[in-house]
Amino acid sequence: MNWKTTIAICTVILLLAATTITVIRLTEPKAQRTSASKRTAMLVEVTQAERGTFQPEILVTGTVRPEKEIVLSPRVGGEIISISQSFTPGGFVDQGEILLQIDPADYEVVLLQRKSELLQASADLELELGRQDLALQDYKELEGTISSEYKSLVLRAPQLDTARSRVEAAEAAVRRAELDLERTRIRAPFAAHIISREANVGSQVSAGEALGKLVGVDHYWVEAAVPVSNLRWIDFSEDRETPGLDVRVRNRAAWPENTFREGSVHRLIGELEDQTRLARVLLTVSDPLSHEPQSAGLPPLMIGSFVEARIAGKPIRDAVRIDRDYVRKDDTIWINEAGLLRIRELEVVFRDDEFAYIQSGLGIDDQVITTNLATVFDGAALRMAEAAQ
Repeated sequence: MNWKTTIAICTVILLLAATTITVIRLTEPKAQRTSASKRTAMLVEVTQAERGTFQPEILVTGTVRPEKEIVLSPRVGGEIISISQSFTPGGFVDQGEILLQIDPADYEVVLLQRKSELLQASADLELELGRQDLALQDYKELEGTISSEYKSLVLRAPQLDTARSRVEAAEAAVRRAELDLERTRIRAPFAAHIISREANVGSQVSAGEALGKLVGVDHYWVEAAVPVSNLRWIDFSEDRETPGLDVRVRNRAAWPENTFREGSVHRLIGELEDQTRLARVLLTVSDPLSHEPQSAGLPPLMIGSFVEARIAGKPIRDAVRIDRDYVRKDDTIWINEAGLLRIRELEVVFRDDEFAYIQSGLGIDDQVITTNLATVFDGAALRMAEAAQ
């Protein structure tokens, strides 16, 4: 093959290639370029906020404690001769119920002695009153011959005062003996649940010795830890706008789902926790052990258990509410504005565990972007999920 033939073949190949490229460019559909442009816009979903007056919930955690708790102890000593069947760990007792009986024999004897001493003192007083009457008659007969400064001596006033004092002392001794006898019957000071018992029939006990531990059954406290910044949203006043049961207590570890006990805000403890620097708030729950018929079926609160509580906060008026997950870093929010992403700053007045409550920066007509985007900048192109087909 000579060189002329080679040149001719190369020329033909070049012409065919040029023709092919021209045809491809002329036949490329414009719709594909439009589709490629769309693919550069970020696909998002949006929602809208709501405006109104809302009552947020403040989620806190705390520990269950008894409102009333005592170590039962006698005020007199002796041998225990009987114990109530109710006075056993786990039992319930009514206010004034006799829990233990100390042998009263010695105290009955003392009471008899004190009553006898009172009778003797009263008789001595009567005798002295009779002597005073005689002295008064003698004084009248000798009136004018005895100096007035000796009148009280003549009328036996010191002896009468002494006799009266002895009667008063004897009466006090009788009352003391009666009290000691009554104190041999050890009663429940309030309606209580028995936590422990430290004595048995036949035990010799002395005054002040521990006999058992009792807690009241009317109310328990939940000592909750609350961030100081959230205190302004808790109403501690007795005439608060949301009176009554404004707290829901739940033991997440032990109770079924959606099971809770109702309670109320009691008061603020005026000291921060040492380690966490959180405020302490007392919540109160009535009939915590579900002992009364109206609480039948509700789970009991256990002293020392760790629970969570939701406190109904003060109303936030004329605010915009949005899911707190849609509020981005540095209190900003992403808005879809005519297909472009806009980043706005918000004034967030409060957050609970579900919502953010916004004072300014967001309206109810704004399209809030709910999609999490990897790359975000103001003015980025957007396309709606429903229009992506």
